[in-house]
Amino acid sequence: MLKLVVLLLLLICLPDQVFSQQKVPILVYHSIDNYSGLGSKELFVTPENFEKQMIYLKNQGYTLVTFEQWNQLGKIKKPIFLTFDDGYKNNRNAFEILQRLKDETFKPKATFFVISDFVGNVNRLNISELRMMSDSGVISVQSHTATHPDLTKSENLHYELKGSKEKIEKITGKPVIALAYPYGSYNERTASETKKFYSFGLTTTPEIYSKKDIKNEDFYLPRLYVKYSTNLKEFAKLITK
Repeated sequence: MLKLVVLLLLLICLPDQVFSQQKVPILVYHSIDNYSGLGSKELFVTPENFEKQMIYLKNQGYTLVTFEQWNQLGKIKKPIFLTFDDGYKNNRNAFEILQRLKDETFKPKATFFVISDFVGNVNRLNISELRMMSDSGVISVQSHTATHPDLTKSENLHYELKGSKEKIEKITGKPVIALAYPYGSYNERTASETKKFYSFGLTTTPEIYSKKDIKNEDFYLPRLYVKYSTNLKEFAKLITK
């Protein structure tokens, strides 16, 4: 009987132990489009290259997850996060590719970090698009603040954090639990303030995530840039380094 109890306890604790040893890539994209000469070229990934990357993830057995699944990561096979910053309209290309690749065994998901006051602006996703993609179950819409300031210098953190969260929740009807820091800029103060309204804060520290058991760890989550110049061989190396 004692052996059975011990075995059950081990099975219960195992997912947490696995998660503590897991290395989980969190990727960051901006524009999924052909580069037209405007803006920084390295912030673009062509739809063709993005699709090749997604097919690679599918063939390698990765599971594309969102932050709503964070507490289940220890039970998920090869989890990986796709995040997209700024809410550009061309992110619909990513959504459509993910929809096209979806099948019985591959159910891709991604997170769009949108700037709430920019929703509906020229070249930005609008309310109906965000609502449609959120309702599809493929896209989780989260916050990239209200106006995209450097939060380490902002004097209006309450509006940037709470205001953006409330506006996005009104659009999707779903909880907003994650914030991507504009410019990847953060400090202890911004992490502490973010914690009042969110469960996660994302940086652009170029590392694969692994649990370190440090204070406010979930508000210093690292992300890996996928760039215009990233070829498939480099992509494969990026997510396993």
